Amino acid sequence: MTAESAAFPAPFREITDHLGRPLRVPAHPLRIVSLVPSQTELLVDLGVGERLVGVTKFCIHPPDIRRRATVVGGTKQVDFKKIAALRPDLIIGNKEENEQGFIKQLAADYPVWLSDIVTLPDALRMMRDVGDLVSAPAQAAHLVTQIEADFAALPPPPSPPLRVLYLIWREPWLGAGSGTFIDEILRVGGFQNVLSNRPRYPELTPADFAALHPDVVFLSSEPYPFKAKHFAEITALCPSARVTLVDGEPFSWYGSRLLHTAGYLRELRAQLQ
Repeated sequence: MTAESAAFPAPFREITDHLGRPLRVPAHPLRIVSLVPSQTELLVDLGVGERLVGVTKFCIHPPDIRRRATVVGGTKQVDFKKIAALRPDLIIGNKEENEQGFIKQLAADYPVWLSDIVTLPDALRMMRDVGDLVSAPAQAAHLVTQIEADFAALPPPPSPPLRVLYLIWREPWLGAGSGTFIDEILRVGGFQNVLSNRPRYPELTPADFAALHPDVVFLSSEPYPFKAKHFAEITALCPSARVTLVDGEPFSWYGSRLLHTAGYLRELRAQLQ
């Protein structure tokens, strides 16, 4: 018996994903397609990047991953022929980021594992589960331990906390409300989300801006590429608020990018205070 077969004695195992869907997956998947940028980066940081055969056009970390693996489309639309040619033995996606119609189609032919992430504990659970899924549990545990320590070391927030309006889009204006990972990171980071009483990503009118009266407006770098040129528009809508550009990745990437999030939040709070 080889070391490989001793480590992975069963060719398949039965598991469930975060949606409770039963899956039959290889005990040691070797041809993985990742349909979520943050989970792509996680797989590389778990040390299994050489097993990634397919990624999305939005998978930008690490920078060379789109040259090392085949780009199969985006998070909302994929090229089924490209995926078929890759012969994946595991596809990893996410409930919110991926269009569920094509996920259902893929699941008819391949094992498709989906995460469902709203809170920081959800993200840490996902990291452990993916580590187990790809036979890298020790690496995942190490990442989770470091992230937990970094967040635990954040200083207490000011009292009262800064009231923040986090914008993700314009024309129409869309903000991040409750039930989103952005809302969770704002809370964990010591900010008060002025949209925490509105679900998901509400559309905002000029009257909404006036009524919300935030202390600070965060213009996210993603998914809409806000720039300094948009400051005047926001200042006209919220004349008493401070407007600042923020890196969207620390607020919305829930894989190993979280290794950088606590430090970013610490620096952002210091800058604003």
